This record gives sequence, structure tokens and C-alpha cells, in this order.
Amino acid sequence: MSCRTHSRHVRCLLASSALLAVTLPLTPYVTTALAEENTTVLPTIRVEATASEDTSSEGTQAGPFTPLSAASVSAQELMQMRTTTSDTASLFKNVPGFSLVKAGGVSNLPVLNGFADDRLRVLVNGMALSSACPNHMNPALSYIDPSNVGSATAIAGITPVSMGGDSIGGTISVDSPAPLFGTSDEISLMSATASTFYRSNADALRGSVAATLATKNVSIGYTGAGARADQYEGGGNDGVVRSSEYKSYNHALTLAAREDNHLVVLEVGQQYIPYEGYPNQYMDMTENRSININGRYEGDFDWGTFNARAYWQGVEHEMNFLEDKGGTANGGMPMLTSADNLGYAFAATFDLANAGVLRVGNELHVERLDDWWPPVTGSMMMSPNTFVSINGGERDRLGTYVEWDANWSDAWSSQLGIRNDTVWTDTGDVQSYGCGMMCATDDAAAAAFNAADHGRTFVNFDLTAVAKYEPNQTMALEFGYGRKSRAPNIYELYAWGRGSMAARMVNWLGDGNGYVGNLDLDAEVAHTLSATYSVHDAARSWDVTVTPYYSYVEDYIGVQELGTFSGGFSLLQFVNHDAELYGVNLSGHTELWNSIGSGKGTLSGTLSYVRGRDLSNDDDLYHIMPLNASVKLEEVYHDWTGYAELQAVARKSSVSDVQHEPVTPSYALINLGGSYSWDTVRVDVGIDNLFDTAYDAPLGGVSLGDYKATGVLRPVPGEGRSFNIGLSWAL
Repeated sequence: MSCRTHSRHVRCLLASSALLAVTLPLTPYVTTALAEENTTVLPTIRVEATASEDTSSEGTQAGPFTPLSAASVSAQELMQMRTTTSDTASLFKNVPGFSLVKAGGVSNLPVLNGFADDRLRVLVNGMALSSACPNHMNPALSYIDPSNVGSATAIAGITPVSMGGDSIGGTISVDSPAPLFGTSDEISLMSATASTFYRSNADALRGSVAATLATKNVSIGYTGAGARADQYEGGGNDGVVRSSEYKSYNHALTLAAREDNHLVVLEVGQQYIPYEGYPNQYMDMTENRSININGRYEGDFDWGTFNARAYWQGVEHEMNFLEDKGGTANGGMPMLTSADNLGYAFAATFDLANAGVLRVGNELHVERLDDWWPPVTGSMMMSPNTFVSINGGERDRLGTYVEWDANWSDAWSSQLGIRNDTVWTDTGDVQSYGCGMMCATDDAAAAAFNAADHGRTFVNFDLTAVAKYEPNQTMALEFGYGRKSRAPNIYELYAWGRGSMAARMVNWLGDGNGYVGNLDLDAEVAHTLSATYSVHDAARSWDVTVTPYYSYVEDYIGVQELGTFSGGFSLLQFVNHDAELYGVNLSGHTELWNSIGSGKGTLSGTLSYVRGRDLSNDDDLYHIMPLNASVKLEEVYHDWTGYAELQAVARKSSVSDVQHEPVTPSYALINLGGSYSWDTVRVDVGIDNLFDTAYDAPLGGVSLGDYKATGVLRPVPGEGRSFNIGLSWAL
């Protein structure tokens, strides 16, 4: 392992030591737990209310009790959507209750049932990765390319305690394909794939390659992907959307070994993003480099299973202005962030025979973050000092849980879980640019911050109780209660600047306002009630699933206004309020025809509604998706698959007044697509937004890139028509 020169290189050594501790002692035991896979044939599978086999929380497997509300993205859908996006979060777009907060081209933020970003547990190959940016430009899902996604699962609402703590809205888990093994001691090429996709809107191009060499006990695999795009065009007459260009590169190497019922996997990943524009931010990403090392062990024993994981990620992140925001080769406003994520997870599952399954686990996640803004030579406002935004930020979480799955009869089963997560946070003293009278506000804010005690401890408890009733093979009813907790993130606590420029640099909401942290924040506690009813026929030629839910959140981290800025923006501070979110998700499918002569035709759809209210100030919560629905007609005929999709979104009129959230009108989009496969080659074609409909992204915030160029403030426009084509080859 090669560790970068870093002021905190000791943590790199700790990461290496932790991984060695997991892998070396277990090398003699490596497993047959994975069956050989054929990567050439992609069966047609729809999104069903089932979790994937490895919906792990930092290495923890979910077990036999699968929430009815869980949704996995099928292999067929993954292939279809890879031609339309370079953003992994977008792969969940057809999951009920899911929506996206608009950000960069590979960095959109996920939302489940109105809970967004840090309120969700997001795992990438079992790693809990925190955004290392005051604008959350590098969220967890941005660190894996869509071409390297083997399974993608989302559970909204009441999530098993084994699948995550320090979150209140649900869990999203994305994993790379499982390692492939051969059938003999000879080294053989198990798989080799290559693909390229082109989208006319933004002249977007993406390519990827993957290959695996393996024996029956050892496997080595490589994946690489690159993507680039110019600024995209909005629909209709909306024109170019500035600050939407991007370029990214991802590489991953996987080493795996197995023997009997034991498996060891070591993954090394690297990402380089030279630039990524953000339409709804004052800043753009001008470089993001990361390295991650991720080791895991899985073992089956007579008494049950044992899993262990250890990981480390290092991030070097830079922000400034790209050219369309007035950026130049030198100067601008450089903002630098250096961060580490380090953690482990241990989980044991015990088979209690007639008493069910008992699952216990322990997890540690360590976050370190420095955020500083170098002085700009010749600037009167950004010199002579380095602006120290976060000085040695620390956020350490230790979690322990116990979970019991029980089958009470042929019809009744349940899951009970309890979890404790203790979070410790701290940071050092800060300073402003020191630019005299122009920095007086920030000088005073820094002095007040430095005089305060920064250390905080949050002791949180989660509880889930879920019962499932399945009287026959065609109907199931699930209902339950969950108490979930989340401690504030580093910026919610420690962002301190109150001057107009400094405060506006801390904003992952995309609304143009400035944000100030609050040392007195308490942890959020969500109390959620939900029920899911699922019914289908014996052949599963049709099914319907409906999930109503209600969440009451104590100490929801909302905002209050401290002052106003030019342009109609505000200075806002994070504060604890009480809030409620409620809604319903509906999904279903039906088989319309199925014959040798005409193939198989299915009609599927989803409908989602959520309402969120801040009960303390009687305002609507920010970033709540309006009523939306999708309907998809799909036909599979031999090697041909074709589809027509309608996406409809209602007017967004319930908006946050304190955050000046824009109202967006209703709209409907039609997308067409198809694919044809023969031998080892697959061709995908499609048209997104067939009629080039103009619309505003409901969770897009305001288009600050356009505002900088034109002086006109508008919501971020959605993408206009795009002609897409993809070519894939698999050995």
C-alpha cells in the first residue's frame, strides 16, 4: 500500500494495520461461499420488493427477515440506465419514495421518503463514506461508477439496526459485482467486458473495462471507467445550463481467495475528478482525488456466520470557479479539504434453531477533516491569512447492536433490534482572512468560536420492532415502529463564518443562502410508524405493494434566519426544531401478454407522495419531492428488449419560505429505449425527454451558475432531449 504524504499519515498506517489484521490471519481459510456467475447473459428482471443477497452494513449481512419495503435494482435495469447517466445515485430513480437532490453530473444526493443526504445510511462496498466538502460535492455514491455496480438496494423508513446507525431515513447499499472463481487450479480468464455509451445532450461520453483472472481458489479483478460531459441543454427554450460539465476517472482492483466456507476479499480503489461543475453552487470542484482500501472476511460455521470488514479512504478535494463562473488559471477563491474515513465492522449471526436467528455486531467509523482557504495574492478580501474553516475536525462513531429474527408460526415472523451509537466530535481553533474592516464580522465570529468548548458527545439509541403476517403465498402484511437517531455532521456543528462570502461557501442545499453551524445542536431522533401490504398472484404475473408511513422527528436540524444578504438571500443557522413527514409509496406490475409469437409484455409503475412540515416554525421542509409517478411499458422478444416510459411530477407549491425555495411547475416526460443482444455483444439505444419538454428540477435549488453569467435567478432547469447509444461486449 502506498500512503500519501499527509499531515495525518499515522491514520494511513492504522488503516493498513487494520486491513492486515483482518486479511493475514484468515488467508488459510478462504471460501466457497460464492457461486460461479455468467456475466454474459443478463436476464430480464423487474424491480421487486426484495433485498439483494448482500445488503450489508459495513460488512453485516441482513439475514432471512427481508423488509417488504426494500427494493433492489435489477440487472436489466442497471444495464438500461447505464446508457442514460454517469451518476450512480440515479440508478435508484424507479424505486418508490426515492428522489434526487440536483448537484454535479456524477454527484447527485439521494433522498428516501423526504430524508436526504446525511440523514440516510449510504454504503459503498460496505464502507461508510462521509462528504469531505462544505458543499457535499463528493458524496458516498460518487465514488463508484455505474458500470461497476453489481447490486443496488434501498430500504426506506424502518431499517434493521444491523444495516446502519447514525441515520433516520433509511439505508442505501451499493456493491461491486462479487468475485468470480474458476473450476480448476489453472489460471483462466473468467470474464472480460468493455462498454461505451454516448448521450447527445452535453456531448456526454463514458467508457469502462473489466476483467477477471482466477483459479478455483484465487481471483484477481480490475475495473476502470472514465466519463466526461459538457454543459447540458435544458428542455425547450431553457438553453444551456452553466456549471454542469464534468470529467471523472475510477479504477478498482480486487483480490479474493476462498477455501471451504471462508472468503477473504481485498479491494483497492482510486478516483480522480479533474473538474465537476455545480449549477446550484457558488463554487465548482476543480479537483478531487481519493484512494480507498477495503478488506473483508466472510465465514460460515456450524453455529452461524461471521463477517469482518476494515477500510480506509483518503480524500484531497479542491474547489474554485470554473470558467463559466469567471474562474481563471490563477486566483479565484481556492478552497481545500483533506479528509480521512477509517472504520471496521464485526458481525456474527447465530442460528438459534427453532428460536430464530440472533445477530450481533460492533462498528467503528472515524472521520478526520481539515478545511482551509489559502490567501489570494493581491486580493483585499481574501488575504493576508489562510482562512481556517475546519481545523482538525473529528467525528468518531462507535456502534453496537443486537437483532433477533423470529418465526412464530408459518404465517407470523418478526424482527426486534436495539442499537447504541456514541458519537464524539471536536475541532481546533479557526481564523479569518484577517483583511481588516472587511473581515470584521468573521474576525468577531472566529473569536467567539475559539472561546467556546468544541468537544461534544452524543449517546444515541435506536430501536426497531417489525412484524410480518403471510397467511398464504400471495399476500403479506408488515407493520412496525422504528426509533432512529443521527448526530450532527461536522459542518452543522462547526461552520462558524458569518460574513456574506464565508457563510455562502457552506451550502449543500443549493439555495444560494449562507449557513452557520451551532455548537448547541442535539441529535435528531425520528419515530417512524409504517405498514406495507403486498399482494400478487401465484405465478407473480402481477403484484401490488403499498406502504403508508409517518415520521415524527424530535430535534430535526432545521434553520433559522439571522440576517439577509444581497440578491434576496439569507444568513441561516442550523437549529433544532420538531418536524413531521408522512406519505405513501405504491408500486406494481402486471403481465399484459406472454407468447412465443409476441414475446412478453409488462406494465409497471410507481407512485410516491410525501409531505414534510417544520412544526416549530410552521414552514414546509426543504427538498420535499412533490407527488410523482412513473409508468413503464416493456416488451422482451427473444434478444430484443424495448420500453416506453412516462414520468410525471406535480407542481411543487409546498416550499420552504425561510430558505426561499422556488416553486416549480408540473411536468411529464416520455423516454424511449431498447436493446438487442447477440452472442457477446449488446447494443442499447434510447431517447430521453422525447418531446424536449422544458421543466425545472423540483429539488434542484437555484441556478447560481446562470445567475453569475446573466444576473437572472431561476430554478435549475432539467435536461432536454438526448439521443443515447451504448455498445457493450462481454466474453
